[in-house]
Amino acid sequence: MDVANLEGGGAPILGEPPPIELGNTAYAVRGRPQDGLETVEHLAAWLRDVRPRLAVALTDADLGGVTGDDLRAAREIREAVRALAAAAIAGRDADPGAVATLNRHARLTPRWRELRTAPEPHATVCAAGRPVSAVLAAMAEEAVDLFAGAARHELRACHGPGCVLYFRCETGRREWCSAGCGNRARAARHYAKARQDPAT
Repeated sequence: MDVANLEGGGAPILGEPPPIELGNTAYAVRGRPQDGLETVEHLAAWLRDVRPRLAVALTDADLGGVTGDDLRAAREIREAVRALAAAAIAGRDADPGAVATLNRHARLTPRWRELRTAPEPHATVCAAGRPVSAVLAAMAEEAVDLFAGAARHELRACHGPGCVLYFRCETGRREWCSAGCGNRARAARHYAKARQDPAT
């Protein structure tokens, strides 16, 4: 796991789908659990980091208006995503409480697409209500699509020592969330082998 933004709470940004990135704001450093969403400021910083990949546009003013309710919602969605990812990876049935939480958040803010013509024709996502609430609802909806579709079979838990992150593996061969975790795992294996056989 590589930490992307220590000032913003330290949550890793791995390039995963936004719901998985949100789930990964609960991470570990040297095997010790960390919370990348401890404060409203951490949530605002994390949203700023993933802003280019969000379904609903956020301005700097929107990020300045993140509330305690937004933080509670983000944490609830995160815990639901982590529970559903763990169940999908283990081949277990989804926890009904996690499903209910995700569904509740997904339906909170209506969103729709509109055509814009300047500077070039493009679609933009509009939302009723507060933009940060709309982003979190859209992220919950993306998680619904992820766990309802075939992509849930591509989810993996990192095999790095002490790592608790999830990632999507389209090839079926990836074992680690990042090159850093892979390097730590290889170094740990080498160290363990050297301790067992000091003569080599």
